[in-house]
Amino acid sequence: MSTLTPNPNPNDVKFTPYAPAEDEEYMSDEQLAHFKAILLDWKHQLIGEADRTKTYIQDESSAMPDINDRATQEEEFALTLRTRDRERKLIRKIDKSIAEIENEDYGFCETCGVEIGLRRLEARPTATQCIDCKTLSEIKERQNQGA
Repeated sequence: MSTLTPNPNPNDVKFTPYAPAEDEEYMSDEQLAHFKAILLDWKHQLIGEADRTKTYIQDESSAMPDINDRATQEEEFALTLRTRDRERKLIRKIDKSIAEIENEDYGFCETCGVEIGLRRLEARPTATQCIDCKTLSEIKERQNQGA
């Protein structure tokens, strides 16, 4: 039985880190184009992975005579489909980020309005919060789960 490749993440997308000019304004047209290219690459990888999954399931979904083999195969399909569902949700986030680029709202924290930062966005292109707001949000979430 063949296996699928791991799901793509932004670290799989190959790009050269952006080197801003000394006097370049944050989220200049060049920076926005850089991030749009990263996001589009990532989206295309995810869509390609979904297509490969569809083909894989169609090719591998033969009726197996052994009940254990069939159960293993169905569990593998279920795991793969859950992964693709998470990726489908990620594609929505990517689309939202692309829309923010087009509206020139990209790169700023949705909570406090400060710059998210080029390196953080290259590590997590769909980030919507600066590191400080995200840290506070995670602390609050942990406190709520523990209470």
